[in-house]
Amino acid sequence: MMDQQASATNVVSLRQGFLPRHREYLMRWLQAGACMGLCDADITNRDENDEVDMDHVLVWVRENANPAYMVRPEGMGGVLIDQIRERPLATYRSFEAALHAIRPVLSCGATVAA
Repeated sequence: MMDQQASATNVVSLRQGFLPRHREYLMRWLQAGACMGLCDADITNRDENDEVDMDHVLVWVRENANPAYMVRPEGMGGVLIDQIRERPLATYRSFEAALHAIRPVLSCGATVAA
């Protein structure tokens, strides 16, 4: 029988944070989408003092002064949330696919190496 301490070290978290390739893709997506009303995006990292306990990206569009969308990592993909109405819209297999659902300004497969 395994002791609890040994099994605890073998736990692998499936919640992926934002990687450098995600940040690079976000900046390329934001720049390419400026003509389609994308205004700004902000990556918020986990912080012990934050009320939000996970990384997320907020996206502003021309039509709203407040963030319109949030993308939050879930497993290896991401959840797209309507930030104004505070409700989940869909879960995607990748961060890039979630951004593509907001504005399809880059090819969905246009990822970059980490």
